[in-house]
Amino acid sequence: MQNKKSIVLGITGGIAAYKAAELVRLLVKNGIDVQVVMTQAACQFITPVTMQALSGKPVFTEMWDASIPNGMPHIELSRAADAIVIAPASADFIAKLVQGRADDLLSTLCLARDCDLLVAPAMNKQMWESPATQRNISQLTQDGISILGPDSGEQACGEVGLGRMLEAEDLLYLIEAYFQPKLLKGKKILITAGATLEMIDPVRAITNLSSGKMGYAIAQAAYEMGADVTLVSGATALNPPNGVRNISATSAATMYQNVMQNIASQDIFIGVAAVADYSPAQTQQQKIKKSEQSLSLELSRNKDIIAEVASLPSPPFCVGFAAETENLLEYAEAKRLKKKLPLIVANLTSDAMGNDNNKVFLLDSNGTHPLEQAAKIEIARSLLTHVASML
Repeated sequence: MQNKKSIVLGITGGIAAYKAAELVRLLVKNGIDVQVVMTQAACQFITPVTMQALSGKPVFTEMWDASIPNGMPHIELSRAADAIVIAPASADFIAKLVQGRADDLLSTLCLARDCDLLVAPAMNKQMWESPATQRNISQLTQDGISILGPDSGEQACGEVGLGRMLEAEDLLYLIEAYFQPKLLKGKKILITAGATLEMIDPVRAITNLSSGKMGYAIAQAAYEMGADVTLVSGATALNPPNGVRNISATSAATMYQNVMQNIASQDIFIGVAAVADYSPAQTQQQKIKKSEQSLSLELSRNKDIIAEVASLPSPPFCVGFAAETENLLEYAEAKRLKKKLPLIVANLTSDAMGNDNNKVFLLDSNGTHPLEQAAKIEIARSLLTHVASML
């Protein structure tokens, strides 16, 4: 995020209140200022002392607090916040929001707010499925309140179903995404990521060391910025970001087919995947047995996906990637010109492969734009901001 954000985290009564402690820790760790407000019911599940230690601020629980100069915490707390997040939000508190009740500090704070409100429901599956709760959720959505979750799984009561609060990591992701400028709203983006596996036999393959982290970060950042994102992913151990359509494509040929089948409707194509340039001319159906003799493989040239897309009669805005071990800018610019790309991202393999951080250069017709070393998600946001400016 470009500027430090500040939120009020409201905690209501429910066993999921324990997750709020981890959420506060993650928010603070990621540079978000957190002011905790708890209902009396929430204090039965987790203590204000815990939340104060994690947030570094006094926790508010009462309407009447002499520490606020004008004695109006329900006014003052929201005026300094970019958003109010209720996590967990019980069925009772959701009903209060719909009715506009103001019978405690948190409900009054929400009614008197001057910022956005995000709600993370947490309740038993029968309570969630209740027609009354579903009507209330529908009304909150109509009122412009964002609903985060819920998730499905095992619940504290022992039952399994929809209604449990999202995990802290998922809530952090959605909160950060909410704050990102929606520079790509309405745009459709197709991204390739990860390594391809070119099978030699059923147990051996030609591949590379790409982790997929950069491509997945770009997919996450694109979703944060409001885009409709399709991710065509090669081999990787990563989980696709929330809100992203994911298509698995193990080999270069499969990735090419999936890209070409989906490219017609796209506004932007970003080829991040480390696609194998060559694959075995013939894949053996059985495992090749080891012998004392040397083994020779005949390799065939794979299709160049980014070049094929860029050469379409009406291509999307194409962004290529160039990972080099030497002569970085020279090779990257030559690749950009040869493939007629408006933008290419260049990095040394030593800076990128497998790392959580990256250092890249953006090359377009106006020259070279270096991006300082940073976390890949920050690089992704800077890259997409540059793409949005070019569009």
